[in-house]
Amino acid sequence: MIGLLALRNLVLRPWRTAFLLLGYSLGVSVMIVLLSIGEALLSQARDEKLVGGGSVTVLPEGIDVEVMKTGGLGGLFFSIDHARFIYRQLLAAPRLASNVSAVAPQIEGKLLYARTADGREVPVLAGGELPSRTAAVGAMPPIVAGAWSDDGADRRWADPRPEELRHDIDHFHLPPPAARNDPTWAEWHYFNVLSADRKRWAFISFMVGGEVPNGKWGGQVLITLHEEGGASRRFVAGALPSAVQFSTNNANLKIGDASVVVLSDGRYAVRARAVEEHGGGTVDVALTVSPAPGTYFPGAELSEGTNISGYVVPGLRASATGSICVSSKCEHYEDAQSYHDHNWGVWRGVTWEWGASRAGEFTLLYGRVQPADSTIATQPLFVYVTDSLGFVGLFRPREIQYEDGKTIRVGNVSLNVPSKGTMVDVRGDDTLRVDLTIEDASATDTRTSVERGDALAARRLGKPYFVQMKGLMRISGRIAGRPLNGEGAGFFETYR
Repeated sequence: MIGLLALRNLVLRPWRTAFLLLGYSLGVSVMIVLLSIGEALLSQARDEKLVGGGSVTVLPEGIDVEVMKTGGLGGLFFSIDHARFIYRQLLAAPRLASNVSAVAPQIEGKLLYARTADGREVPVLAGGELPSRTAAVGAMPPIVAGAWSDDGADRRWADPRPEELRHDIDHFHLPPPAARNDPTWAEWHYFNVLSADRKRWAFISFMVGGEVPNGKWGGQVLITLHEEGGASRRFVAGALPSAVQFSTNNANLKIGDASVVVLSDGRYAVRARAVEEHGGGTVDVALTVSPAPGTYFPGAELSEGTNISGYVVPGLRASATGSICVSSKCEHYEDAQSYHDHNWGVWRGVTWEWGASRAGEFTLLYGRVQPADSTIATQPLFVYVTDSLGFVGLFRPREIQYEDGKTIRVGNVSLNVPSKGTMVDVRGDDTLRVDLTIEDASATDTRTSVERGDALAARRLGKPYFVQMKGLMRISGRIAGRPLNGEGAGFFETYR
């Protein structure tokens, strides 16, 4: 009977019947989809490999959402470089405190190998998290017995004291296998300090170089003193390996009587004595360098074959107090503008663009490293912007446009060097323009420079003159709707 009624209704009112059938079909389809989603959610809720807790999950750019379950095949390659920097300077930074209540870094299902007492290696899946942070985002697992709380390593990772942070990012390294027994390997602490009137400045390097640690190697202190419009003076002190002490666990360094020591409050005690290369003078350095909180560059290491280059900036914006004395004539500094970085690698035929400067409330770092025999096209520069709260933004201008309006003498050669420089970049709604005004410049012929380590490679450089400049940086633009404006002094480097 029901079938007969349906058939007659279809014959008498075909359009209405078709419409009703369509609506019924859509309703059934929606119900099937909802039931499928519910089943998937229930399955995921029961999955111990799913990273849980919080309102937002942060993943590397390009990772598929399915890879959130990092125990799968894609999880073998799942990582976030500089995770602690991202945690401290981006996600849990004071800048976002009004919008982010808690952040919990977590690793799930990471493939590791455990070695047993009898020497066997056993594959295991391991996880890692900070208990207090996991609890803060509501993802704390039930504790059946005992207690689970942060230990000293957890605290040091999430909230290191200034001294601990310096040692963690500023320690020394041993050459990797690709650079072992390479005489051009070098690693050094570098500091600069600028007088209040910006007319005098010093570059101070504590270098360990050569076939470290089992070949022919040693240490050197190099101090160059500059005066605007005047000649520079170089002071050098060397030391044999027996008089050099460095560590892969901390940033302290001793080269003969010279030393760099990280104090308990995170400041650097810099002490050095050296003899003038061409003259009878001596220089004594006694400075305490204080990095501004949060204003640092966490580091990067580039590797292309045997070309290895590492770089970290613990003191992007710093102040120096103390004295530099030349033959007992001293210049005293009180909270003078200063800077500290740390470099390591093989510098065979390598060139670079580099600069670090204050610009009002902002501090900028820019750079690019270019191996001489690189098969890769020239990469964009990076411009790293910070303020008193730490990291602000990153830009990638394609090039820095120089105006070579100055001429200086390098030996018997007249060399044209920059008088101005400009970088521009637009990234979405963010914009940046950097203008450099060069007040003073000096140059070194790398083909005769001992510090280069490999003069033969330098002779093949199209631009063998290493140019160091002092000047002003002006910035303008906008980041996240915030205006960028400022001007200040800095130091810049290029090649000609």
